[in-house]
Order: sequence, then structure tokens, then C-alpha cells
Amino acid sequence: MADYVGAIDQGTTSTRFMIFDHGGTEVGRHQLEHEQILPRAGWVEHNPVEIWERTTSVVRTAMNALGLDAGHLAAVGITNQRETTVVWNRRTGRPYYNAIVWQDTRTDHIAAQLDRDGRGDVIRTKAGLPPATYFSGGKIQWILENVDGVREAAERGDAIFGNTDSWLMWNLTGGVDGGAHVTDVTNASRTMLMNLETLDWDDELLSFFGIPRAMLPEIRPSSDPDRYGATLRTGPFGGEVPLTAILGDQQAATVGQVCFSPGEAKNTYGTGNFMLLNTGTDIVRSRSGLLTTVCYQFGAEPAVYALEGSIAVTGSAVQWLRDQLGIISGAAQSESLAAQVDDNGGVYFVPAFSGLFAPYWRSDARGAIVGLSRYNTNAHLARATLESICYQSRDVTEAMAQDSGVTLDVLKVDGGVTANRLCMQLQADILGVPVSRPVCAETTALGAAYAAGLAVGFWKSPDELRANWNEAERWQPTWSEERRAEGYAKWKKAVQRTLDWVDVDG
Repeated sequence: MADYVGAIDQGTTSTRFMIFDHGGTEVGRHQLEHEQILPRAGWVEHNPVEIWERTTSVVRTAMNALGLDAGHLAAVGITNQRETTVVWNRRTGRPYYNAIVWQDTRTDHIAAQLDRDGRGDVIRTKAGLPPATYFSGGKIQWILENVDGVREAAERGDAIFGNTDSWLMWNLTGGVDGGAHVTDVTNASRTMLMNLETLDWDDELLSFFGIPRAMLPEIRPSSDPDRYGATLRTGPFGGEVPLTAILGDQQAATVGQVCFSPGEAKNTYGTGNFMLLNTGTDIVRSRSGLLTTVCYQFGAEPAVYALEGSIAVTGSAVQWLRDQLGIISGAAQSESLAAQVDDNGGVYFVPAFSGLFAPYWRSDARGAIVGLSRYNTNAHLARATLESICYQSRDVTEAMAQDSGVTLDVLKVDGGVTANRLCMQLQADILGVPVSRPVCAETTALGAAYAAGLAVGFWKSPDELRANWNEAERWQPTWSEERRAEGYAKWKKAVQRTLDWVDVDG
């Protein structure tokens, strides 16, 4: 009997499989990290084969732990790190190159040239995105131009592209033996190649990057009653399960937070931070450095759009304290270390490791720690790291208010960093509004499960999903307006110190 819905959550640092019941309660999960490949400064890669192997392992482990088989699952959805680009051979199944991760900055010269010659304005109008290293289009171009044989294979129709959702879907549904080469509107909207109005690949945009249309997956709704395909009997589920949903990770979290009405917003705290504001069926063009993106599309219903503030480095800054500096042994220690001091001691850390995303979009920026004196300790740096997460979110909130006229009464939050209660208190203090975390903080996987379940009638409507949402904790602001204003002014000053550091013309 199909009592559950599953979600594959393929993220930047790990892959997990989660299983939910009808009440939206997690009943099981398994998660594995994968290698972060850093060939040179600014380059970030993943091994697509390793990601596929991790996916099969987490599915099998989670299912076996609960004694479940394919028949227990009504449907499965996929959510994924967006923009991370895989190009592989449809006949052999082998990737031509490592996946180029969304954080990677090697395509900065491509983005700069697009803006210099005016094509950037066309991309902004049609795709809702600024030319930036963040998105998939430039990454595909780089692979076509720099990996031997790929251009020729693409022209023959052998080399195909997908973000990690397409890579997993292709493998789950048969791979070289007829695997489905598909994506959804949310992932397609992150490529600089899809027209927001037509929801289809745009030939003019493809020409800007020299990308053959035959490389690209078919664009489908995020929740599809016709399903993308079914898992193979020989695959990790051990039988056929309908694959009925694909959502980029931040759009999935928006669904998981049941932000189904225009004006509702959420902020996800993961490797980076991503705030999305539902704008309904209206395409709202940003004047303040935000992205216009597809929020979701359920079946044959019109697409729902969003304004998004994308921040490249937040949780990964904490990871940097652990892995590169060695001042903490784990993410949880960042909270206890930062709590040893009452303030940041004048230290501001702008973690612009991959340049600055929203609302600045400056690929020439690099990370900076400013305001240091002999007085400062590792505790001040830990606190400044947590504050950097919150100040970057305030930058995006300010831009969102300018574009939409919506002033947040409360900020809905989710993601791994929300387990850091000091960080969430700082977020309330720096924003000056309450911060609310739901019972299920892993709303990315939950949103993919919701979208999959809606497609097969496991849940009847979005209204049924709203009933599942419950608040677990709320943080109220405690700072004075004077302290809040002074801190933000110094943050903005610190941001200026990061700019014009890298030459992006070469």
C-alpha cells in the first residue's frame, strides 16, 4: 500500500533521500556527502558519477532501514542544486567533464562580454537574469569550448546537458536504454536560455552561447500528472515508482513552506542563502538586483513566478571555518564559539569567495575580513561569520521591498543553518522582524515530496498542504534601532572593501 512519498534532495555538499507520510512528517532518511573538487582558485566541481552512486546508496539505505519496497511509495520527486552543469554522452552515459558547480567563477569573462556588447540586456528581458557566472549557460559554453570533442558530439546529438536533476532523472529512468532527458520550468529558468514568457528554450539566447538546441532537455511542469517516467526495477527502488516532480532546491523550499499566495516569502539557509517572494502569475522585473524566476508550475495550471535574492556563501562560510581555518571541529561549534562574546568586536566578514551575488552581482569581489585588532579572537570571527549570513539576507530583504513594495512582517526560515539558534536570533536582530522556523526545517525535500504527491492525488490540493505547516520556534528582535542601523552601515562599508579585487576581462 502506498502510504508514503519520497524525495531525492541532491544538494551542493550532499545527497539525501527522505520519506514523508500524509501529514508531511518525516519517517526516514539517509544522507551522504560528496567530494568538493577545487582545481584552482574560483573553480568548484563535482563528480557526476559519484553523485549518482551516492543517490542510489541513500535511496537503498533509507528504504531498507524502514523495510519498504517500491510499492510503499505513491510517487517520488527530485529537488536539486540548481545551475550546476553536467554534460554527458547519451550513448555511453559518461560525463565529458566534472559537473561545474553554481559557485564556480571560471566563466566571468563570458558574463562580462555579454554585458559589454549589449546582449546582457536581452538576457535580462527574456530570461529575467543578469549575465553572471552563477547560471548554466556560460558553463555549457565553457565545456563546449574547452573540452575536446564535446562541440562535435553536441552537433551530432550525442552530448547532452542537464542540471543535476536531469542527470539523475536520466539515470533513474534507464540511462543509455531510453532514459528520460527532461527538466522542469524552475531549473530551466536558471540557465539564461529559457524565455520566461514562453517557458521554452529561446533560439536567440541559445545563439549567444553557441549551444545547439539538441543538447537541451525537454521542459515540463514542476509537478506532472503525466509523470517524467518511472524508476527501473533494477534501480535503487527495486521496482517501478512514478517520478512526478522536479523542482530546483529553492523553489522546492518555497513549496515546502507553503508560500502559495503572492506576497509570501521564505529564506533558506544552506550552502548559500536564497530568499524567494511569490509574485503569482505576474512576471515582476527587478530594478534592485534580484532575479525574476519561475517559482513552480503544477500540471496544466499557469506558471507561478517569484523574485529571488540569491546569496552565494552563507553556510559554506561556516564550513570554511571548519575545513580551511580549522577553528571549529563542526558546524554546531560555530554557535558555542560565537556565543563566548557579546558582539563582533568590530570585525566584519564578507565571504565573497565566488564574488557577490544579489543584490550586487559583482564577480570582481573577493572575501574580506575587516576591522581586526589585537583584541579580536576566533570567537569574534565566528560571530562575524554568523552575522555575515544575516547581513547578506538583509541586503536581499531591502532590495525585495524596493521591487515589490512588500515589507515582511515575519521571515519564514528553513535549512540546516536554522539549527543554529544564535544565528536565527541575530537574523531577527539585524532585520528587526520576527523569524519563524517550521517543525520540518528540511522544507526543500518536503516541497519536492509535496509536488510529487499532488501529481498523483496523494494530496488533493495546496490547501491540504497548508494544514501540515506548524511553527516550531520564533525569534523576536532584541536590538535597538540605533544598534541595528550602526551595524548595517558598517556592513555596507565592509562590502565596499571587497569590490574591484579580480580582473574579469581576461
